[in-house]
Amino acid sequence: MEAEEEGAGTMIEDIYSNGGVEKRTKPIISSEQMDVEAYASLYSGRTKITRLLFIADQCGNQSMQLEALRMAYDEIKKGENTQLFREVVQKIDGRLGPAYRMDQAWADNVDRRAEQRKEKLENELNSYRTNLIKESIRMGYNDFGDFYYAHGALGDAFKNYVRTRDYCTTSKHIIQMCLNAILVSIEMGQFTHVNSYVSKAEQTPDALDPVTVAKLRCAAGLAHLDGKKYKLAARKFLETGPELGNNYTEVIAPQDVATYGGLCALASFDRTELKNKVIDNLNFRNFLELVPEVRELIHDFYSSHYASCLEYLENLKANLLLDIHLYDHVETLYNQIRHKALIQYTHPFVSVDLRMMASAFKTSVAGLEKELEALITDNQIQARIDSHNKILYARHADQRNATFQRVLQTGSEFDRDVRAMLLRANLLKHEYNLRAARKM
Repeated sequence: MEAEEEGAGTMIEDIYSNGGVEKRTKPIISSEQMDVEAYASLYSGRTKITRLLFIADQCGNQSMQLEALRMAYDEIKKGENTQLFREVVQKIDGRLGPAYRMDQAWADNVDRRAEQRKEKLENELNSYRTNLIKESIRMGYNDFGDFYYAHGALGDAFKNYVRTRDYCTTSKHIIQMCLNAILVSIEMGQFTHVNSYVSKAEQTPDALDPVTVAKLRCAAGLAHLDGKKYKLAARKFLETGPELGNNYTEVIAPQDVATYGGLCALASFDRTELKNKVIDNLNFRNFLELVPEVRELIHDFYSSHYASCLEYLENLKANLLLDIHLYDHVETLYNQIRHKALIQYTHPFVSVDLRMMASAFKTSVAGLEKELEALITDNQIQARIDSHNKILYARHADQRNATFQRVLQTGSEFDRDVRAMLLRANLLKHEYNLRAARKM
């Protein structure tokens, strides 16, 4: 390999060391099965149950599936969502013994109390509306939203939370309405609503405390992630302050902020942004400390230790595919990160030995050739491959020719502008515009 410039020396040494000349002593995380109980303890409310059910549906491991269903069953019994309870019982299908069968008495009792509570709320709301008490009407709709949310009627909950908007009298009321609407929208997967209500909440800055700001950043990040706008998602997660703590566990855990933000940044940021906005970001460093694997793979990527970075990613993959927000993006993010690693590896060199590069990326030479061919075709790498000698040759632009072309283009543009100015000056001199106006 020949280095283009001396400034790339340290980076090249790192790449050489990763190519097999030296062995790194840092341990790689083992691909252990997810600890479902520890994972579920990071969350609260409805998202805890939906995440457990998602794991049960996706894991493909019977013991993990039954553990997730058992915990979901116990969690649902603490609430009032009988419809979800019936669905979980059906999924368990008697595999957890008599203690986890259909508790019809509990379900009937909850439904009966729900009807009574609903009737009481309707009477109270009608009374408030008759008396035109604005604050009481707002509270009435809010209570209805809480009632429907607790019973799993998310559409009705969203409608009632949004109805409080017309009766909000302070900035804090508007923030509460927005946060409630955001929560339900995330549960329903309606991320267009999330963006809308995040923007509305941000328009009332006088009522925004640091915890609320952190919540809004996370919600916006999830919305951008769902829309596959990974760079915007990364920015929002990176802007999330440490005040978030465990204050938003009904939506997201601090560990998720590190994982989502780190992976999106790796997939979309260049080296400078990765250094300035991720590695040197003191606030985000607090989140990364909670997930050492993500912290290490980011540092490995920046340090050009690609084999170690990709190994971390591979070990994390099974658990990331069980994440309710990330599972649909894992393959895309992984491909983008790998492509960026390949591009970054080849960038400093005039020629690259494909055998050494394949060793650095723990892949076959044939497989590496196919990946490089795709990147060259997409114009992401300016190079050509010598398949016989297994060498990649960089095709660098002819700077001298490019400079002459730019000069010629600038001259042509200047000539056109001068001619246009002279034409305009002559038209004004001979009062052509005035004469044309008189004829009309």
